[in-house]
Amino acid sequence: MADIAMPARPDAPPPDRRVIAVGITRRIGGRTITVRATTAGVTGTSRPAVKP
Repeated sequence: MADIAMPARPDAPPPDRRVIAVGITRRIGGRTITVRATTAGVTGTSRPAVKP
């Protein structure tokens, strides 16, 4: 098993990182649905699913 990185010191300031965007893609009922959320808002599409 790989070594797991040590956690930050409890008194250390939080890192200067933040989530920019999150998203999901689902295939439901013959459709591909994609949703993406950013700090600017939420967008999405629904298209016919393409068979692999």
